[in-house]
Amino acid sequence: MTRLLPLLLIACSQPFEAGPQTQTTVDHPAGEVDFAPSAFARLTTAQYRNLLEDLTGRERPVALQPDTNPYLFATIGASSEPLSEQGVQLLEEAASTVSAEIFADPAARLDLVGCAPESPRDACAEAFVVRFGRQAYRRPLTTTEAARWLAVSNTLGDGDPWTGLQTAVAGILQSPYVVYRVELGGPHPDDPDLRVLTDWELAARMSLLLWNRPPDDALLDAVARGELATPEGLAAQADRLLADPRSDDAIEAFFEQYLDLGRLDNASPDPATYPGFTDTLRAAMRSEVLLLVDDLVNRRDADVRKLFSARRAYVNRELATHYGLLVEGATALTYVPVELPEDGERAGILGLGAFLTMNAHAVHTSPTLRGKYILERVLCSMVPPPPDSVDLDLSDEETEGGATLRDTLEAHRDDPACSGCHAMMDPPGFLFEHFDATGAWRDTDGGHPIDSSGDLFGEPLAGAGDLGEVLANHERVGPCMVQQLYRHAHGRLDVEADEVTLAQLSAGFADGGHRFRPLLRDLVTHESFRVVRAPEASP
Repeated sequence: MTRLLPLLLIACSQPFEAGPQTQTTVDHPAGEVDFAPSAFARLTTAQYRNLLEDLTGRERPVALQPDTNPYLFATIGASSEPLSEQGVQLLEEAASTVSAEIFADPAARLDLVGCAPESPRDACAEAFVVRFGRQAYRRPLTTTEAARWLAVSNTLGDGDPWTGLQTAVAGILQSPYVVYRVELGGPHPDDPDLRVLTDWELAARMSLLLWNRPPDDALLDAVARGELATPEGLAAQADRLLADPRSDDAIEAFFEQYLDLGRLDNASPDPATYPGFTDTLRAAMRSEVLLLVDDLVNRRDADVRKLFSARRAYVNRELATHYGLLVEGATALTYVPVELPEDGERAGILGLGAFLTMNAHAVHTSPTLRGKYILERVLCSMVPPPPDSVDLDLSDEETEGGATLRDTLEAHRDDPACSGCHAMMDPPGFLFEHFDATGAWRDTDGGHPIDSSGDLFGEPLAGAGDLGEVLANHERVGPCMVQQLYRHAHGRLDVEADEVTLAQLSAGFADGGHRFRPLLRDLVTHESFRVVRAPEASP
């Protein structure tokens, strides 16, 4: 450890205090909306790295405690798993390294500080600490906090102003007010059991959702002017953030988690069976999904449910070959949009390689996994886990049993311990049987013709193309997406108190043509985004 180790202890030795209390006026429709406590969350790894980039002007690929994604989202992991001992050490090393790199470079440190301090706590140093602290804390430092960091600069600087500010910066970057999303709020005007986020806290919550990074100076300045204290001012800032390209990246990051694309990294198709599957093909599959999201949500602002029915793929040369397409202009690095046949089986993201590969086994397809994904991820219909006594490895049965995997699974459903869940999962999964375990087209399974018929909740369907059209208009798809976004935004699972809010957001989502950006705007301007139940109060 370096001499900077005590800085985290200094930062953590002070109790959380509310800081400046600029606070939004609340119009509370009594009896309509209920509220749940706020989640106490760390910044995710991506958010902390973005913070470092915004503060220092360049990317900082530091090592940090890895994110976890229970219930899909890193924000939920950040609110449910505290920093480990190793995580604290990694944070200290990251903060110290970043600060040391900057202050070792005369040009970089002058650019960061904006002036040349003559002592560790002179006017130049004080102005920098106040400005840097506001950016890092996402609110102005209190007088006590500013004095504390100037004292750190003076005490540990040994008379050298640059060394003093280096230690202060390293300490600020480890402060719990920086590492955590501190949302203490203030008293609710009508209900002592509720808290209203201050406008500083609201701005940080909004920016971390819409940009996946902390507020910029323009947003902080708007808070200082009191603009977030009115619905019109809040909506104007939400519109500004959503119009910025940084929102594109945040939206794609949400969909990457919502669609559970991280599972693609763990897919391991058998090399002997699928010799054409490579890591570059895996990467192309991920890129293809995000390009479709970018097109529908960021570029065209279209009905986001078309993610499940759009007859479009984005392929580079390797992915085009994998799909059996001849695409002019596609190279290893260039992705080309391809319009797919309206009567074909590839429809939306469920007809693309990513979904089909990450929901398959090493050798065989898995109608069960594919059906389970649709029910849980797309329709929010939870499937109970199988009993511990059930053998989930069907490889021997698949090889020695029925003529096709479909035959084996249909026989498997005769087992009373399996029939209930498999009767839900397998029928929609069978719709994808024309796609092998890597998403390539096939006409036979084990030499036998494929039957790709199935159903969704009893509605008969002829194949994956039919399913895409059904999902693009299904009544559960919109509310499910709202629910998943709500979890991501709040860093917690929804509870009974959120039901009215979710219903209101879902209704607005439908009324707005299921466009995702207006949904984000509705979410951050909804009362539930700024009012929380006090931790000790019960709904």
